[in-house]
Amino acid sequence: MAASDFLRWVWRALSAQWLRSTLTLAGMAIGITAVCLMSALGEGARRYLLAEFTQFGSHLMAVTPGKTETFGLGGVLTTIRPLSLADAEALVRLPGIERVVPVVFGTARVSHGRRGRHVNVGGVGPAALDVWRLRLSQGRFLPEDELQNPRAFTVLGSTLKRELFGSQPALGEFVHIGSARFRVVGVLAPKGQFMGTDLDDTAYIPAAKGLALFNRDSLMEVDLVYNARLTSEAARVPVERLLRSRHGLDDFTLITQDEVLASLDKILAMLKYAGAALGAVSLLVGGVGILTIMLIVGHQRVQEIGLLRALGATGAQVRNLFIGEAVALALLGCLAGLVLTLLLLVGLQMAAPDFPAHLPVQAVVIALGLSVLIGVTAGVYPATHAARLSPVEALRPLE
Repeated sequence: MAASDFLRWVWRALSAQWLRSTLTLAGMAIGITAVCLMSALGEGARRYLLAEFTQFGSHLMAVTPGKTETFGLGGVLTTIRPLSLADAEALVRLPGIERVVPVVFGTARVSHGRRGRHVNVGGVGPAALDVWRLRLSQGRFLPEDELQNPRAFTVLGSTLKRELFGSQPALGEFVHIGSARFRVVGVLAPKGQFMGTDLDDTAYIPAAKGLALFNRDSLMEVDLVYNARLTSEAARVPVERLLRSRHGLDDFTLITQDEVLASLDKILAMLKYAGAALGAVSLLVGGVGILTIMLIVGHQRVQEIGLLRALGATGAQVRNLFIGEAVALALLGCLAGLVLTLLLLVGLQMAAPDFPAHLPVQAVVIALGLSVLIGVTAGVYPATHAARLSPVEALRPLE
């Protein structure tokens, strides 16, 4: 049988019962849409979170105070000792460490004249501008003062500056942060949010002033940038050795960005695949629909099968015709599902531009492969049954 005859027969078989074919296509399309949409949302969320964690660079590590260890029969020992500005000063002198940012965050009222509001206040070091990849729109960032005794300067986020000063200049003006007075030396360009924290609605002050403001004796963390030529493991060894020698024991936790990204990527990938597996249930229902339709078709078209056999068609040709019909149903359903998925994603992007959604190419390839597999699987039994019919029995009128 020529390929053109094969395709013409499949097309006429599908179009002859267009309502039945349309309902079968709809079942497959819904299944494919569910799989692709869940994959797109999962992949979009994965890329969004990875971008959030890498917006500050890729050669970072963070040191936090305290360490939890287990011992004996399930006992837990927690050590919490201060992580001091002196530790930060010592870390910056290590070979391979290029930038160090002591960090302490809290919330305080920031006011100027009659305007005031409670916002995030970040006690940081001068290197935060480079390490966190902040950009200035006016003035300068915190100067290179002594970490232990800095001047009372502050840098305002773009939103905070607008709320306190409106269109008036802020440089050189004084603001009250808590009970202390700070001179504004800079205003940052818009940066956006990081893990729910609005960096534009934040006041940045020296870390020592932040410790005094929040009445803390320990930094929340110390962010380090190491040389790009070093591996994360090579960079962490001298840091651990120095802090161990200063504190006398491992009373700190060191996390590299590579470790965070690796763990986060595994978790998000699992969530993406779990979502796709849930969507695959709908695809399975579509496959069962094709199987049911092909069984019904095989019973209703017994005389057509007998006529084909009587005209010289072999059992293999009859089997291939029915398998081709099932595969065509599955592929058309897949294409309809992909089109529906793209329309939904475009509509989602128009309604919520910041909503993460990305359809990976692998999902499209897998969807096409699953469609062919489902079509072949659903068509094998009905096609084999049709191919085994005797021409004489098949041409006998139905009672």
